[in-house]
Amino acid sequence: MAKRPSSFLVTLLRRGAPALATATSELSDEVGDPTPMRALRRIQQMSGPVDTAYRDNLLLRAARYVALVPLVYRLFAVPGTFGVYVSTHGIVGIGPVGLVALGSVALSLYGIRWMLRSAPFRPQHAVRLLAVDLAFTLLAPLAVGALVPASVFTEAMAVPGKHLLGEVALLALALGMPAAAALAVVSFPVRMLASLFGTGHAAPGDAMTGFPAMLGVLFTASGALVLIGLGTRLALAYGIRNGRIAERARQHRILHDSVLQTLEAIALANKGDPATRLAEVQRLARAQSMELRQTIENEASERSEAGSRPLGEKLASLAAEMARDGLRAQLVIAELDDDTLSEVRQIAIRDAVRESLRNTLKHAGTDKVVVRVEEQEGGVAVITRDHGAGFSLDSRPAGFGISESITARLNEVGGTARVESAPGNGTRVTLWVPF
Repeated sequence: MAKRPSSFLVTLLRRGAPALATATSELSDEVGDPTPMRALRRIQQMSGPVDTAYRDNLLLRAARYVALVPLVYRLFAVPGTFGVYVSTHGIVGIGPVGLVALGSVALSLYGIRWMLRSAPFRPQHAVRLLAVDLAFTLLAPLAVGALVPASVFTEAMAVPGKHLLGEVALLALALGMPAAAALAVVSFPVRMLASLFGTGHAAPGDAMTGFPAMLGVLFTASGALVLIGLGTRLALAYGIRNGRIAERARQHRILHDSVLQTLEAIALANKGDPATRLAEVQRLARAQSMELRQTIENEASERSEAGSRPLGEKLASLAAEMARDGLRAQLVIAELDDDTLSEVRQIAIRDAVRESLRNTLKHAGTDKVVVRVEEQEGGVAVITRDHGAGFSLDSRPAGFGISESITARLNEVGGTARVESAPGNGTRVTLWVPF
């Protein structure tokens, strides 16, 4: 019989924050669907089944930071309670109570430092640290009960009590609700034993006075786990969905700016000697096949190598590329600092300029264009200007090339594109990206 997959919420409450590492498993497309739906329906989808054997190491490392909350709570609550004790009772019993407060602060500081260190996360070290912290949590009340006078016992127990509340929250977030609930149950006989040491009687009623606070911590920790888990899963679902949309748009641009442009160039080839036309078609096809192969097999390294060149060299290389296709681009570049523009924005503006120049080659009826680069309004502007046929912006809406390969590409990096044209007056395209 096949094992039924576990619910994400059940896994989260059972294992604590480390269960966030399973958040991307079995994640259905419906979770990231932006279509409005009832809140309970959305929650039901987010809390759907997960593969408990799956672990995303990045999410696992990020989950450890959730434990910072109870550690920071202890770092402030324990010294504060100790200060109240000293202001009320002076130096009576200050030795053991002070040592417990100092030990709690030391453990909390070490835990915070360990969480924030840059070294790789090792679960076995976390287990040892939790074991030491748990041992201190159980022994501190016994030490206070055995060493402080009976007259200050109740107030003195408030100091290890604050540490205990933080430990319950820590276990709930780090190991899950069963571990936290077990500590809460064990803390009652420990408190009765401490009372027996300090006052001579177990006092079950006094031990139960901490039950409401303990229950509140368990409820708050479980609520925090649920909110963090569902929020993380929803964010991941939206991120995956938007990533797919962005990748699809990028692939469409590649096809439009490469394959489609080459096919149109072949279709627009000059009529003439068949052998000459065949040679031209073969040249275009060979160039396109090489470009596609580079894109598929070595895109990352290609962009990395391009990143070593400033924007001016990228545009000069682009001008040489267009010259081979019959468009003479005059490049006018103002003096720019090579480090003023990020590589992502340089590539975006270069590819947008390529699409603008190809539009000139196809539609303007001219083989000359001026490309000017200058600083403008806190960014870099690249202006392409031709004196070709031009067109009416009102009667001819923007096609895929302008709306996606130019405008959308620049919008993704915070830039803008403006097209100005009129029949008989050529076309001017202004591309701008911020520094």
